[in-house]
Amino acid sequence: MAESPRRTLLLTGASRGIGHATVKRFASAGWRVITCSRHPFPEDCPWEAGEEDHVQVDLSDPNSTIAAVEDIRGRLAAGSGGRLEALVNNAGISPKGPEGERLDTLTTDLRTWGKVFHVNFFASVVLARGLRAELMAAKGAVVNVTSIAGARVHPFAGAAYATSKAALAALTREMAHDFGPLGVRVNAIAPGEIETAILSPGTEKLVEQIPMRRLGRPEEVARTIYYLCTAESSYVSGVEIEINGGQHV
Repeated sequence: MAESPRRTLLLTGASRGIGHATVKRFASAGWRVITCSRHPFPEDCPWEAGEEDHVQVDLSDPNSTIAAVEDIRGRLAAGSGGRLEALVNNAGISPKGPEGERLDTLTTDLRTWGKVFHVNFFASVVLARGLRAELMAAKGAVVNVTSIAGARVHPFAGAAYATSKAALAALTREMAHDFGPLGVRVNAIAPGEIETAILSPGTEKLVEQIPMRRLGRPEEVARTIYYLCTAESSYVSGVEIEINGGQHV
């Protein structure tokens, strides 16, 4: 019996937190993981074939993002038979003010709005559309990482971040409608307060308002992403799963 081809994940924002946990979850299941970041591949990162499966791209620059699509297509043709089983759009930025304060609709510079939307929103559709043939070939899945901030005003996440994540949730529905006939499922996850190195000061106070009375763990988010990219969710498309310990209720 012929051995089934190795499945491939393309992940943006892989260097820390949820992205790092997602790499570990998929790699432990034997997947090939191609990562995208504006930084070069770190020499001390332990992933197998990490450097050759890393694409350096500035998702805030449309030209860089479009060029990266062709780079990724070439890597998929060479190493995965032109198939892409999963695309996870995890990269996101949330700029702060000079003192680390939240930037609202009155204090966010127009250029900042543009940069945030390019990374958090436009890159997701550029990558998915550019790689649709590879996703079709694998009957693959797309997961967009939104946020609890997309549905309510958040004390730390800025206005540009929040509105970009709300737009990404709407885009998920549109993509599910458009990609469904191609055999590709599109879903989103909306994390709440997840325990990572980039938590804002004061997050511990929010724990008191979370019914489960704790922060989420990156690996808990990664497990949900994995579910949405595998056969266990084969008839799930167009949904946004909230991962927040009941914070939204």
